[in-house]
Amino acid sequence: MSRDARWKALLELLVERGRLDVEEAAAELLVSAATIRRDFDQLAEQQMLVRTRGGAVVHGVSYELPLRYKTARRASEKQRIARAVADLVAPGEAVGLTGGTTTTEVARALAVRGDLASGSPALTVVTNALNIANELAVRPQFKIVVTGGVARPQSYELIGPLADGVLGQITIDVAVLGVVAFDVTHGAAANDEAEAAINRLLCERAERVVVAADSSKLGGRAFARICSAESVDTLVTDAAAGKETVRRFEEAGIRVVTV
Repeated sequence: MSRDARWKALLELLVERGRLDVEEAAAELLVSAATIRRDFDQLAEQQMLVRTRGGAVVHGVSYELPLRYKTARRASEKQRIARAVADLVAPGEAVGLTGGTTTTEVARALAVRGDLASGSPALTVVTNALNIANELAVRPQFKIVVTGGVARPQSYELIGPLADGVLGQITIDVAVLGVVAFDVTHGAAANDEAEAAINRLLCERAERVVVAADSSKLGGRAFARICSAESVDTLVTDAAAGKETVRRFEEAGIRVVTV
């Protein structure tokens, strides 16, 4: 197992459990305790965790796993969701993409659609996510509009009043939201309030709103509200979503697509 793969696995275990000891982690990853101690020390230097006697704990009460360490989590579900979301976008439309692993997969799914291989433009993409803009900028048939703002290192998203200024001047056909949690009562939410504010404005500028979220994010709550459930037109999720959960969203007037 490579160092990057180990670090991703360690951080995912830490997020799930809140605390890990060296021997436990070594047994889980089938590596030596010395290797885990070295990994913990290096991750602590990057402020990704806090070292304790014999192990590590998450860094702070509002710990958020940075995007670069999330890409392997529920990857197959996110790719299926992304393809279904991409199918909801018509050629020539203006689509807004928030940051996140699922929306990054949506950008990739749009990039390989045959009917979007040409056009003037084939698609207009508005995003505050630097990684998404970077991936799509090489597609000459796509018009890429990037908001201004200050980069948030955890998610590569631009936030703040400079981003507000750009989004206040445009309208889009569809906004695709990546969320931390989505619930009928509490709506769509993110961990960071500044990030949520930009996502909310993107929704307000859109004709329709699509939430792209795997089933683990449904029915939960997060710190910062993006929008109410009533503001969402379509939810695209994976087939593991419970029937009762799906029914509640549908009763709220949301079209639910499971893949």
